[in-house]
Amino acid sequence: MKKFRKIFVFIILAVFLSNGCTHRPVKIGFLLHALDKERWENDRDYFVQKVTDMGGTVSVEIADNNAERQLIQARKLMNEGIKVLVIVPVDMFAASEIVKEANDRGVNVISYDRLIMNCKLDYYVSTDNVNIGELQAQYLTTIKPVGNYALIGGAQNDHNSQFLYLGQLNILQPLVEKGDIKIIYKEFTDSWSMDEGYAHTKKILELPEKADAIIAGNDAIALGVIKALEEVGLAGKVLVAGMDADLKNLQEILKGTQTITIYKPIENIATTAAELAVKMAECEPCENSYQRISNGEILVPSILHNATVVNKENLKLTVISEGYQKEEEIFK
Repeated sequence: MKKFRKIFVFIILAVFLSNGCTHRPVKIGFLLHALDKERWENDRDYFVQKVTDMGGTVSVEIADNNAERQLIQARKLMNEGIKVLVIVPVDMFAASEIVKEANDRGVNVISYDRLIMNCKLDYYVSTDNVNIGELQAQYLTTIKPVGNYALIGGAQNDHNSQFLYLGQLNILQPLVEKGDIKIIYKEFTDSWSMDEGYAHTKKILELPEKADAIIAGNDAIALGVIKALEEVGLAGKVLVAGMDADLKNLQEILKGTQTITIYKPIENIATTAAELAVKMAECEPCENSYQRISNGEILVPSILHNATVVNKENLKLTVISEGYQKEEEIFK
């Protein structure tokens, strides 16, 4: 009888300890907002490869920038038994509904690259976007310590836009207070797109003050900036900063029409998120050396990677040497 009780207790304990955990092969859900920029295909591929290398599989869903579709896709994956969701949110507020439903179902959630607001996240994995804004402003003010600056931020529905803006002001505000720098324009966009960059730059060009430098939220916006400047013969005469190290922008840097871009270590970000996702699915100990960032509800455990300035002089030492872009493509 005692032997039977021991076996029974052991079985109950085993079931209890394994509750909510998945053993190999694990299946992870990866929700992407869209594949509207070249970098997102790299994020997807690096993430899938790392999970695969760890013995798991990934179900990828693309929302095409539709927040309602992303919610439907999340429910589909959770209904299929996914225990960990990695999400690049379409909208930082709307995606909180996904997280709340995941919490109710016992599904872990990692917010990838973009922070989801007002919910209980397990992790946030990204770059240090405040530092990226600082890098953009620091580089341009080194070249142009006195002058008029225009800021064209990223999408309003992406919290990264706020982080970038904060970083830019960390550098610019002291110079504004000294009277060296004047911020003549500061607006966020509706989307991280070339069309938005073009439209905002047209407005900047109508201002009575001439812009000496324009800091764009990303490289797509920067392309729109350059297009508008080209139309009035100012391309190469106004400093332009972007972010993402997209191929076309690296070519613009070589031409001298874009000053710098920022290279995010996408493989490292994707690898970190993949490792966390698999470990959580298997109930293994996870990364504990993290920062904590408020998303309006909790202080989210956050792992932030450092980014790098890319200019004409260090192209080969950065994006090319790390295999992110091919030399023959940039220099063709």
